[in-house]
This record gives sequence, C-alpha cells and structure tokens, in this order.
Amino acid sequence: MNRLNRSFYLQPTLEVAQELLGKFLVHKIGKKKLIGKIIETETYIGPKDKASHASRGRTPRTELMFGEAGHAYVYLIYGMYYCFNVVTGKKDYPAAVLIRAVQPFTAGENGHFYLHKDVTNGPGKLCRYLKIDKKLNGVDLTSNVLWIEDRGIIVKKSQIGRAKRIGVDYAGEYKDKLWRFYIIST
Repeated sequence: MNRLNRSFYLQPTLEVAQELLGKFLVHKIGKKKLIGKIIETETYIGPKDKASHASRGRTPRTELMFGEAGHAYVYLIYGMYYCFNVVTGKKDYPAAVLIRAVQPFTAGENGHFYLHKDVTNGPGKLCRYLKIDKKLNGVDLTSNVLWIEDRGIIVKKSQIGRAKRIGVDYAGEYKDKLWRFYIIST
C-alpha cells in the first residue's frame, strides 16, 4: 500500500483522472479508517472550462484550485451534498479531479479489507460514506488524515470507459468534453 505522493498529482489532469481509477481513498478518523476504491472520476481543467468553478476567476472559494497539487477541494452543492476533488497540475493553473464514485471497504482484523456490496454512486453519497465535509477543504492529500493509496490494482486502458461529464449542459463547448472516466470491468 503506497500512498500517492505530490509528483502523482502534478501530472496532467486527464492522466490523473484515469490513473486514480482502482486507487483507494482513505479517511482516518481517530483509529478508524473509512475506505473506498475509486471507480469513477470527472475532470475540470483550466479557466476556460465553463463547467469549472475556476471559470469565474480566482475567488476565496476557488483559490485552492489555483494552488498546490495534491490538496482536497471540497464544496457544498444544492445546500446539502459535499463534493470531493483532488487538485492537480501546476500551481496557478486551476485543475481538479472530482471523485464521483467509490466501492466502500471496511478494514477488518489482521489488515484484511472487506468489500461492501453497495457502490456510493455519486459524489454526495461517497462524501457521506467517507465523512468528507467542508472541514477537509484544503487538506494535504499526502497527510495522515485523508489520502489516496495505490494497492497494486491495475486498471487497463481497455477497462476504462469515457463519457461526457454529468450536469454541465450550461458549459457551452465544454459540455461535450469526454472528461468523465469510469471502470467498465474489473
């Protein structure tokens, strides 16, 4: 189990989004770890991407997207659901990967992990399961609170589906970008 380091997050956003598939998102709360295998991601790239919060410029809300790669960007939508994003790429160029879905796991005795049957399909459900909220906005993903691990699962290019992003019909030419990635077979 290797925790992803800063250099992973500095890669181009579209690469990070695909390479995150099959990795494990871990939130440590006290002695307990909440874990989910990432199975769907979505990218937001640059100031011209009208679907991105950064298209409105640098604001207190979006400052993290312009910051150092490898930090959490967490925000509230519809006044009730949190969304968890991973800041990627070079500083001062706003880009992030939204984690859209995970398969929940439970840590058992002797280091074994047990897969839940439920899939947290949707960014709000995964944040609820992993107890991710606004308090984690800005957290360094190389820290000991919230991080992503590589557990050696290989997701081949042939196992990755690609589609339009969800809920961005207002984004002009950017609404048709195939910037959503998901595992189609394991």
